Amino acid sequence: MPCPSVTTSLIDASRNPRYSESIVAVNSIQLGQVWRSEADGQDYLVTKIYNEVFTQYAMLRLAGIAAPDAPLVRVKVTKGPQGASLPGYTFTQEGSF
Repeated sequence: MPCPSVTTSLIDASRNPRYSESIVAVNSIQLGQVWRSEADGQDYLVTKIYNEVFTQYAMLRLAGIAAPDAPLVRVKVTKGPQGASLPGYTFTQEGSF
């Protein structure tokens, strides 16, 4: 019979995860990587990576023929035990451009 003062549930585990299970992490975000937007399904190219105090950001540009005229998108890099990722984007090198 288990002791009533012992809990078997995970104390620090979140019941509702903040991010979907489909987030793909890489070892590090690098220039030239292609990431697909989950919102519009288009491919974006990492053109710049920079740090602001304790936060890292990636600048993304639409990958395609009209890319030089497209506005840049700034995305905050998230880091976890699996590596680095861009919320709302999925890492892919199989771009459709």
